[in-house]
Amino acid sequence: MPNTRLATAASLSALFLITSLTATPALAAGALKGSRTDKSTPALIYHNYCSVCHGDKGDGRSRAQNSFVRPPKDFTAPETKNLTREYMVAIVRDGKPETAMVGWKTQLNDKEIEVVVDYVRARFMGIGTVPETVPGKAAAPAPAATAPATAEAKSSDALAEYMATAMPNGLKGNPAAGGTFYNANCATCHGVKGDGQGPRAYFIRPVPRNFLEDQARNTLNRPLLFDAISKGRTGSEMPAWNKVISDQEIANIAEYVFQTFIRPGATAKAEKTSRK
Repeated sequence: MPNTRLATAASLSALFLITSLTATPALAAGALKGSRTDKSTPALIYHNYCSVCHGDKGDGRSRAQNSFVRPPKDFTAPETKNLTREYMVAIVRDGKPETAMVGWKTQLNDKEIEVVVDYVRARFMGIGTVPETVPGKAAAPAPAATAPATAEAKSSDALAEYMATAMPNGLKGNPAAGGTFYNANCATCHGVKGDGQGPRAYFIRPVPRNFLEDQARNTLNRPLLFDAISKGRTGSEMPAWNKVISDQEIANIAEYVFQTFIRPGATAKAEKTSRK
């Protein structure tokens, strides 16, 4: 693994803590007084959904800028003035392939997407007037994704076999390496204890996964963890890490989560042979 990985991990950790806890005083105070999904003003929509990557100043100069294959957009750069409003609305709505930019159409309605684009264009790009309100009624937060129920109806023996399924593609996770990455990057949302109570969890809907719940412990085997980390989860803030890190690193994180939270004490030796 390149030496830059540790720097990447430290950078992402610092980013999440900084954007969650040290936003501009007036904005941070307003966000903390409301719901973590407060969408009552364009400024709060940007703060709660966009600033974690693009930064409170919209310049993309957070410590995450070197952590992605393609860094977050710097909206203060002169060339961004060439971006049309329609193009930006489409990107916020549907996301952008081959980047870490996810689509927000499951959590923001059309008016909210349009007004946050107008906010970015006015505040950071110098185009138009900064909007103060959100037209219409805010959309309800997307419901939390439920874990697959396939394992719940299994007998204890079948459940044990299901939970022992190996990583896909013959991968073997290194929990020590995965723990380093998890604590630097994932714990800001999922918590160091895996209970979904990380410092950034206050701002997130659906709430981060609590790996200590019975449902999680009876359904999230290694392949499901690998898939969730790799591809992200639609309708949530869980990003697709396969845009940033390798399959081996994803397997390391999955193994750490599995051994530490899902099946404490489990080892790779207990895995059954992968059927893939």
